[in-house]
Amino acid sequence: MSMLSFEKRYRVRGGTLIGGDLFDFWVGPFYVGFFGVLTAFFALLGTLLIIWGAAMGPTWNIWQISINPPDLSYGLGFAPLAEGGLWQLITICALGAFISWALRQAEIARKLGMGLHIPIAFSVAVFAYFALVVIRPVLLGAWGHGFPYGIMSHLDWVSNTGYQFLHFHYNPAHMLAIAFFFTTALALSMHGGLILSVTNPKKGETVKTPEYEDTFFRDVVGYSIGSLGIHRLGLFLALSAAFWSAVCIIISGPFWTQSWPEWWNWWLDLPIWA
Repeated sequence: MSMLSFEKRYRVRGGTLIGGDLFDFWVGPFYVGFFGVLTAFFALLGTLLIIWGAAMGPTWNIWQISINPPDLSYGLGFAPLAEGGLWQLITICALGAFISWALRQAEIARKLGMGLHIPIAFSVAVFAYFALVVIRPVLLGAWGHGFPYGIMSHLDWVSNTGYQFLHFHYNPAHMLAIAFFFTTALALSMHGGLILSVTNPKKGETVKTPEYEDTFFRDVVGYSIGSLGIHRLGLFLALSAAFWSAVCIIISGPFWTQSWPEWWNWWLDLPIWA
């Protein structure tokens, strides 16, 4: 990969959030920084703890390996390593790695003179994970309400949690999350298809300008949101999907304990049906 024209101007000291010049360097094309070191540390430690937990378990089958949270009887206290303590340490490592990665993104953006849109967007995804392993368990009073780290065990947890509320897809926040996920896929596929259609002309033809993009959507739906607008919309849709997915699980248990179809009784009780 050829070096960017502004590489020398970009690779200068400064712009760090903490640590000064101590870790202000690159390894090949990768900026390290203090939070890059933290990310590597937490990721490596967490991975080793998962391997350790697998070694303590009954199988090395990657589909069946599971690091389970503590039993509900431990509440919000620390559990022995073999009885959920590993899960607690791995969760700390995961959060440390995710948050450090977001802060490293912020440092790179500061060096480039960019806005902090990317680390903020990434932080919303981290929030969704944080909601599952910290916020909801704390509200319910036990770390055992977190999900296990394993492929099949995680899927079982999702299924069992859904069945606890009879039909989880009646959760209104879940409805919003799914709607935003689907709309994100629609918007990204349409935007990607549009850009490829105008920047990959047939041999001998010229690359089309944004006016062609705007005209296409004006002709299709009567309005074009514009080149900048589609990216604002895409960011909004994606952040909304992650945000409402976090909300839908936080309210399930701490704030609503019945089956989710019962939540819709207010609709049946409206006076207009009398």
